[in-house]
Amino acid sequence: MPKNMTVLYEDNHLLVVNKPTGLATMGTTEQPSAYGLAAEYLKVKYRKPGNVFVGIVSRLDKLVSGVLVLARTSKAAARLSEQIRNQQVDKRYWAVVEGNCHHSAWYTLENWIRKDDASQRMVCAANQSPTAQLAALRLRTLKYDQHCSWLEVQLLTGRKHQIRIQLAELGFPIVGDRKYGSTVSFPMGIALHCHQVTVSHPTKKETMSFQCFPPKSWMRWRKTLNIELQ
Repeated sequence: MPKNMTVLYEDNHLLVVNKPTGLATMGTTEQPSAYGLAAEYLKVKYRKPGNVFVGIVSRLDKLVSGVLVLARTSKAAARLSEQIRNQQVDKRYWAVVEGNCHHSAWYTLENWIRKDDASQRMVCAANQSPTAQLAALRLRTLKYDQHCSWLEVQLLTGRKHQIRIQLAELGFPIVGDRKYGSTVSFPMGIALHCHQVTVSHPTKKETMSFQCFPPKSWMRWRKTLNIELQ
């Protein structure tokens, strides 16, 4: 595996990686992607001729880093996809946002969102809009100062860009996310990192939790907010 994408866990059914910022989950054949790197890694490691199966059951935006769970068999992909549809997969993110957000206890946030073709971004919409979908998440503040806050976010639905648009709509855009209103620069990508994913193993039926720390580009905010990661 290339050094910029590391393997967190691997067996005959799963491949779990730490996807770096700037790498698409899936991309064109001309551009590198987590899918392409994973397939090449498996092909070389196990000396497999021809194409290698890699199942994409959920995605991380190109600008987002963190835990990405991939399936190595079609059966595993189907079972993981079913877990996601039934909201049985627990995905936790860290986000650094602009402003001092005071939700120290878990807080549920719901918005109806839709894609705006003109701006090529997600926007909040009235729930009667025929193209709108309900986006739900839970959040809590881990640390904050007068300029920024470190949040933990738990996804309850899996809409495109939902954390980015929902936090921006709340008045706390993610640091570096110019598309959704941030005015603060971030070294690479945006300050959103999937730090933990918990699933039921597709064949063993055991609960498994995969974790990884954010990139070094987060160090400034970790020091500013005195964040100790465990």
